Amino acid sequence: MVDLAPDAGDVENAVPESGPERTCIVTRTKGSPRDMIRFVLGPDLVVVPDIRHKLPGRGVWVTARADKVAEAVKRQAFARGFKVKAVASAQLPDELDALLRRDCLQFLSLVNKAGLLITGFAKVEAAVESGQITGLVHAADAGTDGVRKLGQTLRRCFEEDRVPPQIKLFNGDELDLALGRTNVIHAALIAGMASEAFVTRCLRLMAYRSSAVPRQSGHVFASSGELAALEDGQAGLELKS
Repeated sequence: MVDLAPDAGDVENAVPESGPERTCIVTRTKGSPRDMIRFVLGPDLVVVPDIRHKLPGRGVWVTARADKVAEAVKRQAFARGFKVKAVASAQLPDELDALLRRDCLQFLSLVNKAGLLITGFAKVEAAVESGQITGLVHAADAGTDGVRKLGQTLRRCFEEDRVPPQIKLFNGDELDLALGRTNVIHAALIAGMASEAFVTRCLRLMAYRSSAVPRQSGHVFASSGELAALEDGQAGLELKS
């Protein structure tokens, strides 16, 4: 599995290209590259995801959802798309989920290196009240009370249609490792290019998992089991039928 560490150029081009349209090899529908995953052929004709749209060679595109990637594997759509006997692992959907997750954490590390991350409950609360944040990050194992209190502060300090997102996708150990700190429970993302790139990556991960669609304002990126820690009516996720 190819895994590329982000650099300054990746931050500057953090939002995937929006045109021209690509065609999904599963649904045959056209769409923006930002809503699809590009795949290329690696050694021995193994299918490799190219989440940064940077790897050389001819690529094929699949709608950026786990169920569509699974369908591409099952229906041997990669072989048809590449017109060769492409080898696609049955675990490709899960491997891609892990790759997108690592991509998020790598960009969070860049946010920290750019000096755009604040940790510690009191400092995070003060940052929210300053109105200069792009979002909040909570450890998946954070206490319910702290998450709720910061969520309330967000909604008190921002207009309804401009509430920044809350991200609750990574456990404390993952946050500690990504940030080179210990005991990271809550963090505030200060407005900036790196922070916006990180939020974009988290949105892509949620869309890939496709269990819910974030609202435009005040949305929460969280695994379904984590939503109970957020206030009723404020979870910000609308389940698809």
